[in-house]
Formats: sequence, structure tokens, C-alpha cells
Amino acid sequence: VVSSIATAGEPCRIDIVDRDSGWPVPLVELRTTNQLRFVSDNAGRIAFDALELMDQPVWFTVYGHGYSVPADGFGYRGVRLQPTVGGHLTVSVKRTLPAKRLGRITGSGLFAESQQLGLETDWQDQGILGCDSVQNAVHNGRLYWGWGDTTLAKYPLGLFHMLGATTEIRPLDSFEPPVRLRYDYFVGKDRRPRVVAKMPGDGPTWLSGYASLPDDTGVSRLVACYFKIQPPLSVYETGLCVWNEETENFERHRVVWSKATAGGHPPLMPDGHGVRWIDDEGREWLLFGDPFPRLKIPVTFHAWEDPTRWETLTPQRDVPSADGKLSVRPHRGSIAWNAYRGKWVAIFTQYGGDSSFLGEIWYAEAPSPVGPWEKAVKVVTHDNYTFYNPKIHSEMTSAEAPFFLFEGTYTAEFAKQPEPTPRYNYNQILYRLDFDEVDRVLTSMSD
Repeated sequence: VVSSIATAGEPCRIDIVDRDSGWPVPLVELRTTNQLRFVSDNAGRIAFDALELMDQPVWFTVYGHGYSVPADGFGYRGVRLQPTVGGHLTVSVKRTLPAKRLGRITGSGLFAESQQLGLETDWQDQGILGCDSVQNAVHNGRLYWGWGDTTLAKYPLGLFHMLGATTEIRPLDSFEPPVRLRYDYFVGKDRRPRVVAKMPGDGPTWLSGYASLPDDTGVSRLVACYFKIQPPLSVYETGLCVWNEETENFERHRVVWSKATAGGHPPLMPDGHGVRWIDDEGREWLLFGDPFPRLKIPVTFHAWEDPTRWETLTPQRDVPSADGKLSVRPHRGSIAWNAYRGKWVAIFTQYGGDSSFLGEIWYAEAPSPVGPWEKAVKVVTHDNYTFYNPKIHSEMTSAEAPFFLFEGTYTAEFAKQPEPTPRYNYNQILYRLDFDEVDRVLTSMSD
């Protein structure tokens, strides 16, 4: 009897694959006419376990965030399948924009659907359910990671003073899905991931502007600026902090501004994402911006810790689209020098996008990090969902790679009352952008 019950309950495996490449596609939702939702995991798999819908035709509406199927005569985008106990079905979807979704790189259940099917059994989660807004810096031969507010399983309130980890500088063995990125988290005595930036004062601590800079003795120092937050989301103190190599924590280095003593609003800080740049006169700078540079500092720890050495820049406000029909307003993002392209490249969230207020991602290029940024191309969309604070990972690939990687935070916040996507919500998703895909769009616009 036990054996027959187990057999009757075996899910039907549904693979979601890219029609052109055959790659598995994570984050594709299939929804039945009675609103059952199934979302593909990092391997593009769904374990369909609705026994009441087995052995009969079932209509699944497809929601793909940039991946779709053709509409039928009534405008419905979906597929009709006949799931069976222990069966195996495949749904092919068409990618509608240049960037390719590689998968989720934070949170739990990255291969939950696969594991229900008896696959990916070697993968183990790392105890984190959600992570907000990444920071990175290469420091002492490792890639240091930091995330803002973090969701845990034990209570609605999680970690609010930055989660931290390290990996190899190039932590991925493959640049195709499924991605399997594991972190060496900084952990507490209980061996669970812990906070790394608990600055004095009430409220959460957020860090930004990670960088590794040499001090006067030539020793590299990992630095960041911090923000102390009070409800709802207002900053009451900003300052600089430095990584303590022995305690493996960020420590307050100096307060730059305090609302209690100075009033007004926070000053411009070395936040966002830093990039190095040598100007036409041969001087090396660290540029900070989000996405475009608004502050430049000589590449030394001493200059970074001295606000009188900071020089302000005026970032470009809007970027013309490649077809000349739109002026795109960046929200946040990052830039990087790309040797393969021979240009500076940018990825940013559009402020006030069509499908989502903060869910559409654009790519642009410039001959210099200070612009002019031109020919913006939409590369990712998230229908009525937010995808903010995208970060380019140029360190993860070789200079000769004809593509680059970027991640961002996928969250229901700031959208029009969407249903949060199980497991994916409030987590980091990795994308790959191939330059031949960009060129294909640019060519089509010039024809």
C-alpha cells in the first residue's frame, strides 16, 4: 500500500527550455486555470504535483519575464499539456530581449523543484532565504560580497547590518544555466551566517561603495561607506568604515555627517559601485556612482578617508535610446570598462519603465566613464516586478569574453501589488549579456 501511494504521488517533470539555445530557463511560471502556480528552478524544472489534474489536458498560462510563447487567437499566452504521474514534458519559450537569465544566486530552494524529482541531490542550501542589493570588491585575492537586509526562516525580521561572504574571484565553472554559486559566509559561533557591519546607533546599517585601497605602507584596506537608517527609510548618519582582518567585521572609521548635529541632508558620499579610471593626464582615480560617476577620489586609502580630497562630478541625467525615440532616465546601476568592446559599458534600471516602474534594465556604452552615454538598448524586462541595483561582474569573466554578467535584486517592492514569486522574491538573479545580441538589436534599428 505504501509503495502504491508513493508511486501515485510522483510529480510530473516539466522542463522549461530556451527555444533557440536549449538552455534551461529559471523563473518561468506556469499557472493553471484554477490559479495553481509552479515556478521553474535554477535547472529550469518544475515538479508538477497536482494529482487532481493528472491524465487530462491542462492549460498553463506562461509568465516568463522576458521569455514567452506565442499568443493564441484569444490573446492567451500559454500551453496545453497532459501531465501524468511520473511523466516528463517540455515547454519551449522564446527569449524576447537580449540578456539571458542564468539563474538565482542567493536564497533557498535554488534546485527545490529538481530535488522533488530526485535530481540535484548533492546541492545543499546555505540557510539564507533572501538578500537585498549586492556590493563587491576584489580584496587580497578574494571576491568580497555584501548584501543589505537578509531574510531568514525563523522570523519575519532577519539580518539588518549587512551579510558578508567571500568567493574565488571567478567562482563560476560555467556561464550557462544552471548556475551553482556557493559562498563562504562569515559565520557566528552557531556556524550560521552573521552580520558584518553593526555600527553604533539604532536601526539598520547599510554599506555601499566597497573598495580595496592601499594605505601608506602598501597594505590593502577593504573600505566602504555606511548609512544608519531610521523608519521608514531615512538616513540619520553617514560615515566611513574599514574591514578588520582579525575580527572579520567592518568598523566605524569616522562619522562624516549626523542629522542630530549637522541637520539638513547627507552629503555626497563614495557610495554606489567604484571603478578605477586613468584619465588623459595619466592620473588614476576611483570613481563612485550609481550608475554614472558623481565622485572621484585618488586611489589611496588616505585620499578616501579625507573628504577634502573628494572631487564631485556631474553625472549624465538621461541616455538616448538607440532608436532615438526615448530618453531613458537611469535609476541605479553600475559601469565597467570592457576590453572586448573597447568601451565603457553600463547596466541600469529605468526609472518609470513601461512594464514595471523599476523593473526594466537597459544597456549603454561610452568612450569614457564620464560619458557621453549613448544608444541605450533594453536588455531585460520584469513584468510588474522590480529589479533594482544591478551590478556588473566584469571580474568574473576574462577580458576576451564576448559577453559579461550582471545581477540585480528581484523583489515585489515598488510594483503594482504583484504576487511575490515563491523562493525568488527578494533575491539576486544573474544575467548574461552577449555583445552579438546587442549588435543584432542595434543593426535592426539602423535598417
